[in-house]
Amino acid sequence: MNRIETANNLKRRLPSVNSVLQEMADAIHSRGHSEVSKVVGTTIDGLRHQITQGANPAISIDRIRAATIEQLEQKNQPSLKPVINLTGTVLHTNLGRAVLPQEALEAVVRVAGAPSNLEFDLVQGGRGERDSHIEALICELTGAEAATVVNNNAAAVLLTLNTLANNREVPVSRGELVEIGGSFRIPEVMQGSGCQLVEIGATNRTHLKDYAAAIGDNTALLLKVHTSNYRIEGFTDSVSEPDLAELALQHKLPLVVDLGSGSLIDFAALGLPQEPTAAESIANGVDIITFSGDKLLGGPQCGIIAGRKELVEQMRKNPLKRALRLDKMTLAALAEVLKLYRDPVSLINKLPTLRYLTRPLADMQDQAQRLVPAVQEALSKSFLVGSKTSYSQIGSGALPIETLESIVLYIAPLEPNDSIVRALSEALRALPCPIIGRIHKGELLLDLRCLDNEANFLQQLQLLAGA
Repeated sequence: MNRIETANNLKRRLPSVNSVLQEMADAIHSRGHSEVSKVVGTTIDGLRHQITQGANPAISIDRIRAATIEQLEQKNQPSLKPVINLTGTVLHTNLGRAVLPQEALEAVVRVAGAPSNLEFDLVQGGRGERDSHIEALICELTGAEAATVVNNNAAAVLLTLNTLANNREVPVSRGELVEIGGSFRIPEVMQGSGCQLVEIGATNRTHLKDYAAAIGDNTALLLKVHTSNYRIEGFTDSVSEPDLAELALQHKLPLVVDLGSGSLIDFAALGLPQEPTAAESIANGVDIITFSGDKLLGGPQCGIIAGRKELVEQMRKNPLKRALRLDKMTLAALAEVLKLYRDPVSLINKLPTLRYLTRPLADMQDQAQRLVPAVQEALSKSFLVGSKTSYSQIGSGALPIETLESIVLYIAPLEPNDSIVRALSEALRALPCPIIGRIHKGELLLDLRCLDNEANFLQQLQLLAGA
């Protein structure tokens, strides 16, 4: 029998799509007839192509059924999934920044699974405002007269400048023209808002007289940007918020301060690096502050705008506000996170971001002692597993040069081999709940600062060992 005859015989043995579907009642019930039928057809077509290319694949309804189920499972795997962050960066932008507390998660589920009073006034029985669900909380915690929220801090700066400074000039210190991530730069955000940037001072030193000299008839406001994502050291000088507020008041101009990461509490009191708080800026006479919700605040992604009522009301009326508004789930999560700040005593335990940042070194040392044997057992004998002191980063542009002493598990090949380390890193990322570490000097490091679900970590290791 020649090759062509063999191929034709194999093709004739291929079952029909309908005959395979008769054995897939469970899959059809869960996935639907149309989707299952398409995958079965694709599987059979793949076998037919293999035969045409000279292959001799095993042909049976059971094998086709198994291949179809595997494809269906792969096809329906979520693209966005939880991971275990062992990178050593607490607020990792690529890993979703802040982890929400349980209270926020429960609030999201409540409003997502039923109609809500998102824009409905339950007292008056008519149309309401989205801001009503969070404005009082923000004002309570910052001392501001009014507040509104948009989808991130870049949007907060954009809306503020578009509302208050469109087609007008805004002086900014050269040392504050920062890139805030993802190639979003303050000059470009300002350009997009419609205002004209007026650079003043020098990269390392800007004085009050520089601001004063830049003020003219077309000046709309004064803008100060907190350099939360980089730091200049040495011969430096910048103008304080109270001094800028006084100058702005003299010229009847608003003072806007972009706090960037933003904080509602005194980090120094927790043994962490100092970071200006929103309340301090308002007390210093700043008219409008903007800051992120998903960084040091520990909440969902959003941009918070707070300050003078008349200015916030102008922003609310800007058509751009609708394009930048928050959805009901984000509002619900933000409200619950803000409520936690009312009780500073329980805040650290309830808010994951603060719990990670303040985690005692002794806790991580104890955890490392428990985990080293488990990790060693899950890996081949070609790796050496141990623990050592290292340093974590806060992340997301917050306190860029500050580090936190931490404990890492190190995984090193017995013989130096970068490819083996990379392969292990890839295998950890391929787990159902991916484990994300970092490679440094030929070792895979797993930083324990953010590892609060030890049971899940061990479960993933067992899957790795069984692979």
